[in-house]
Amino acid sequence: MTSCLENIQIPSCVWFEAGDKRNSLMSMLAGTLFFTGWWFIIDAHAQYPEEMSSAYHVCGVFGTISLFMVNSVTNAQIRGDAYNGGCLGVRGARGWLFVGLVMGFAAVIAACWILFADFVAIDVKHSWPGVGLLLQNLFIFFGSLTYKFGRSEDQWG
Repeated sequence: MTSCLENIQIPSCVWFEAGDKRNSLMSMLAGTLFFTGWWFIIDAHAQYPEEMSSAYHVCGVFGTISLFMVNSVTNAQIRGDAYNGGCLGVRGARGWLFVGLVMGFAAVIAACWILFADFVAIDVKHSWPGVGLLLQNLFIFFGSLTYKFGRSEDQWG
């Protein structure tokens, strides 16, 4: 007994089988996510400057530092392939990646906390500044993950 789905041709997905274009596409997607995240917070601060405390921007700064930390370590350094420098070796590279990921996740959690503590729990007129802050940190975090794990390993580690 044959299946009715046997003869269906499924086209190859451009994201997973892009070959030479995969690194370029993932880099552009990560950059777009990063830009969009900062655009959300700039828009929220421009529309409601009186409701945005300057301290709220610390979350985005730590998210950006996390992006640089996560993407400064190559996959070859984490695996231990062709890594013969540094004072801590493979453990140092793995620790650096771990601290970067924790810092990015902490920025997302802090933005979520600010959203609910300062914009949802109390009765404020506009909640867009809190939503913009959360979206900023989510987009930066996903941009960091896209750039780190979306690219193929044959080029630039």
